Amino acid sequence: MSAADTVQVSLTVAVDAATAFEVFTGEVDLWWRRGPRFRFVAPFEGAMRLEPGVGGRLLHEHRPGSSFEVGQVQVWEPPRRLVLSWRLPSFPPEMTTRVDVRFDPAGAGTRVTVTHSGWDQVPLAHPARHGLDGQPFVVMKGSYWADLLAALARHAGARA
Repeated sequence: MSAADTVQVSLTVAVDAATAFEVFTGEVDLWWRRGPRFRFVAPFEGAMRLEPGVGGRLLHEHRPGSSFEVGQVQVWEPPRRLVLSWRLPSFPPEMTTRVDVRFDPAGAGTRVTVTHSGWDQVPLAHPARHGLDGQPFVVMKGSYWADLLAALARHAGARA
């Protein structure tokens, strides 16, 4: 694993860990941003849904009756940790990365940390890299997760 393999982003949300885990997993469609940067298959709208428990799937239901499986739950430890395999529609079936989400108490809130690893296996020419490698790639992917975590914090904060 290299420094360009792993992206890690943390943000504190204004709710306890159990609520943060519940919002992250059970209300994913309410906080996950929309549009071509964040949804996976055209028309880049539709619902995001996470099935609970090990073996559950993260789905982008982009058309009625049609969904893309973004990943599968590998670790389900409410309210502390969630691990998903992760793939993009342009990945070959055997290619996945890994998203590890931790929920740690932080004062009156919860620090949510997303660690997205496995990018070393994605070739430099792959569209997911946008021609970037090394630090520029990590910054780009970090920005993606930072935007999503900010949306999570806004949504969770509205529940507080």
